[in-house]
Amino acid sequence: MSTAADAPPQLRTLSRWNAVCSMAASRTSDYLLLARPGIALMVLVTVTVGYLLGQQGNWPTATLFHACLGITLVAAGSSAVNQWIERDSDALMRRTRVRPLPSGRLAPLEVLWIGASCAITGCLYLAIMVNLLTAALSGLTFFLYAGVYTPLKRWTSLCTAIGAIPGALPPVLGWTASGQPLDLTAFALFGLLFFWQFPHFLAIAWLHREDYLSAGLRMLPGGRPLPRVTGLMATAYALGLIPISLVPAWLGIAGNCYSVTAVACGVMYTAASMGFAHAESRTSARRVLWASLIYLPLVLAVLAGDHLRLLQ
Repeated sequence: MSTAADAPPQLRTLSRWNAVCSMAASRTSDYLLLARPGIALMVLVTVTVGYLLGQQGNWPTATLFHACLGITLVAAGSSAVNQWIERDSDALMRRTRVRPLPSGRLAPLEVLWIGASCAITGCLYLAIMVNLLTAALSGLTFFLYAGVYTPLKRWTSLCTAIGAIPGALPPVLGWTASGQPLDLTAFALFGLLFFWQFPHFLAIAWLHREDYLSAGLRMLPGGRPLPRVTGLMATAYALGLIPISLVPAWLGIAGNCYSVTAVACGVMYTAASMGFAHAESRTSARRVLWASLIYLPLVLAVLAGDHLRLLQ
């Protein structure tokens, strides 16, 4: 019977090379999962919109590239440290047990080192290539997400509100990266993202409430919420989003096209949330998710486009 040792040297070399390539591809895939590319993409879109608004009609410069690179590093580091902290609870939930840490494909110390290195490198890069304010706000985003929101999940459902703060900061980071100060426009962009998140995450939390409960995480609305409470909370935030979304037009950075779009999308988002409150089900919760995913890119795209139109 022939063995691997009996194979020609060329075949043994090729076999070892294939094994190395396969291991490298698997590891690269796991590192990407740590960074959560879907969330990173959303962060980059909101950063870009904030930057375009702050540039007052000028086309993006190299600063936007530097801002996106540094903020991406901080976002990836936040996600990695988050998964390092939650590795035990992730192992208890169906939707997260296949992540690199709970499945054992990556070592905890390795992930912590990668996450901390990315976050620190990203902040230093922003301080050198963009400005100190953007670097400081990025560091605050990392601290609130990984250092406050993530540990609080085990202690209080108010963690959802804390987590919405770093989630609303990316467009502000784009605004400050363009050289603008923390003014009313920055707070308007923050408020838009802050209110948008609640119906979105309440629907997610309701869909996975049993998973969160089994893992001991106290996410709104809780493991076994009272009927309609989650839907009513989502409706309240969706209604509040409508006037908040009109502040950019009131400040003069967008016009009627944006206002009409923001109101129309806000009504759609509210209607989906009201439907969820009327009959909480997996179908109505998913409608809220779809409405949120339609709302944000559409409103941001029209905001940026309308702003550029006004400047022409």
